[in-house]
Amino acid sequence: MHSSDVARPFETEGVGLGPAKPRAIRLDGSDIVIRSISYITITLFALFCLLPFVLMLSASLSSEAAIMKSGFGILPKDFSLAAYEWIFKAPRQIIGSYVVTIVMTVFGTAIGLFIISMTGYALHRRDFPFRNHISFFIYFTTLFSAGLAPTFLWVARDLGLRGNYLAVFLQLLMTPWLIILMKNFMRTVPYEIIESGKVDGAGDFRIFAQLCLPMMKPALATIGLFLALGYWNEWYLSSLYLGSTVEFKPLQYHLYNIINTANALRNSVAGSNVSVTALPSNTLKMASAIVATGPILLLYPFVQKYFVSGITIGAVKG
Repeated sequence: MHSSDVARPFETEGVGLGPAKPRAIRLDGSDIVIRSISYITITLFALFCLLPFVLMLSASLSSEAAIMKSGFGILPKDFSLAAYEWIFKAPRQIIGSYVVTIVMTVFGTAIGLFIISMTGYALHRRDFPFRNHISFFIYFTTLFSAGLAPTFLWVARDLGLRGNYLAVFLQLLMTPWLIILMKNFMRTVPYEIIESGKVDGAGDFRIFAQLCLPMMKPALATIGLFLALGYWNEWYLSSLYLGSTVEFKPLQYHLYNIINTANALRNSVAGSNVSVTALPSNTLKMASAIVATGPILLLYPFVQKYFVSGITIGAVKG
């Protein structure tokens, strides 16, 4: 047999007819059953996770009287926008709160990611002489905190940040746990990459920015999501350091004040002839949750593919 006769079947498969198409995998009966059960289970679980958000949206679009009479439901009862009218009664305040929260979230997440990633990179470098001592110090601070009173006195009196947005911004910029998370992820980056950059004459910052940073996307997405959620959901520090000294409060703190005002109004008219069902309470809480959680939900789809791999950083492999 001639050699060309042996090669001909392979040539006609790829060269003469173009690239070969991948063959479809044939599934037997057991595979189809297992996949069907898996899809049904995942779909039901997704719907179950979506149910609380649907109940919140339905309750926010219902009247207070219908909620008190029939409770919560999947569909709105006695459709009403009274709760949203309460929230947006002062549109300038709510828009200002959104702007303050978005600015703090964007800049806080960006600056926090830069500092945390730089810290994790420095603690990963073997030629950094004090990396073990600094790592122990960072870990040691997770065991206890200084307490509310000393922290408040230091920030408000010594730093003079009472009534300043920096009092909230700086305290959420980083946490020891996020630094430890980044340090653990840096262990997965081969140290030979850093050494190769040093051999080629690259500086420390160039090695970090051009070699290590592109490999840190899962950790950056995970830690960035935690930072963004921390800034977006913040209200406690705002109540301590901002109070009524600033015109535009962070969104969560502004909504918290709206709910407290409505509850105080309900309590003040409880003994009069005014019906308390005309004042939103449960519907106002649900509408506040929708207004607060709606925008931040748009962030998760952009980091979802990195979040699963990033959240398992430092996990023990079996």
